[in-house]
Formats: sequence, structure tokens, C-alpha cells
Amino acid sequence: MTGAASGIGLGLARRFAAEGMRVVLADVEEPALEAAASRLAETGARVLAHPADVSSAAQVDALRDATLSAFGAVHVVCSNAGVGGPHGPLWECTPGEWDWVLGVNLGGVINGVRAFMPVLLEQDAGHLVNTASIFGVFAGALGPYGVSKHAVVALTETLHFNLESADVSHVGVSVLCPGAVRTNFGTSARNRPAWAGPPLAPSPEEQAAAERFDRLSAQGASPDEVADIVVSGIRRRRFYILTSQNRNEAVIRRGTEIVSGGPPAAPFP
Repeated sequence: MTGAASGIGLGLARRFAAEGMRVVLADVEEPALEAAASRLAETGARVLAHPADVSSAAQVDALRDATLSAFGAVHVVCSNAGVGGPHGPLWECTPGEWDWVLGVNLGGVINGVRAFMPVLLEQDAGHLVNTASIFGVFAGALGPYGVSKHAVVALTETLHFNLESADVSHVGVSVLCPGAVRTNFGTSARNRPAWAGPPLAPSPEEQAAAERFDRLSAQGASPDEVADIVVSGIRRRRFYILTSQNRNEAVIRRGTEIVSGGPPAAPFP
């Protein structure tokens, strides 16, 4: 799984290892990745750590090749890496901001599908989980981040239809749409590449929104709880995997707003 040095990715790695699976951890943060893999290996798990920037097609291809070289097959693929980005007006976002957020959040998922789905199809066995967000299924919010998560949901829906048309029965796909989770996602700018340029200084409104987001995250589910939900979702072949019910009203309201002509209401206070 990608984004596996911390947060949901590491929670998934621990849960899969507890199931007796051999796990491959990929992340752009090499020291954190090596530390996470070492801790997991100490539990007796068979682990491969492979640094990868998921926005690079070549690096995701190399991740696939390393996985097959080490273990001969791959049965569960989790495209989980993600970054935040600015939450201000879209017209103020620089090209670098867009390229960074969409490159990781959407491009990483695209690269995962392109690199790994042919392997799963050739095996005629496996499951692919793309991490989106609850921000991908209710009215758009949070700038480029929300845009990217809506795109991941649409991409995964399209992939489902592709598999259905190809009459594939032993390869499944899910989109994970987590709500608040206790991770260090709020500090994802630590991995912001230099080519993206300096981040814009947040406005007072953006700063207040970011602080609310952090407070919500601190009260959210643990990565291990999310991993339990994902494993259950894979076993039950759920397509949409949500981690909480507190945003269901906003999800349902969006459909009503679309049919009625809108405009959308803010999905949260």
C-alpha cells in the first residue's frame, strides 16, 4: 500500500500483516518508511519497504516490479497516499499547488490502476482499494483536495463499470471514503516538493478552517479502526467504504440538490 509510513496506510499494513499477509509498504518519506517497516517486521511479518513518489508513473511501475520480484504475486492493492493543499479560493491556487495535489491524490491512483490492475486481471484474483475521502461524496469543498477526491470516486466508479463490462468476477474494487481519522495528514506540506513553489500564506478564515479540521481529526477514528472497516469491506465486496455515519445527511442532500438544481449547501458548519 502507498502512503504506508504512517496514518491509514500503516494501519492497513498492520491489519493485513495480522491476517498473515506479506505486506509491501511504499511512501515518499524514506526514514519514516524504514522505521515503520522495521517495527512491523519485529512482529514477525514479512515486509518489503519500497520508497515511491506515487505521482511518478515510473516509480509506481518500479513498486509493482519490486513487489512481484519479492513475493511473486499481489492480491490487495491500496492506493492510499494523499496530501492536503490550500483551502482558499480556487482562483488563488497556483499551478504548482494544482500540480502537486492532483499529481499525488489523483495521479497516484491513476498510476496504481494502470500498473497493478493488469496483474490482478492476469491472476484473476485480487482487490484494489482507492482512498478518496468523505469530501469526495458530498458537495465540493477544501479546494484542490476536494476536487481530487471527487475525481478518485469517479475514477473508481468507472473502473467498476470497466470490470463489469469485461465480465471479471474474481477481481474487486472499492473506494475508501474516510471521515475524520487521527493521522498526521494535516502536516502533509512537509513533503511538498520545491518545484511546487512556496505555499500561499493562509487567510484568517483558512487558518480557522484548518484548525477546525485538525480538531475534528483529533476526535476521529484511529487508523487501526479504519483498517478493520477496510478488511470487512473487502470481504463483503463493498464498493463504497465509509468510516462513519455523521456525514450521511450531507451525502444524501447533495443528490437532492443536484436533482432540484441546487445550489449546494455547505456540507459542514
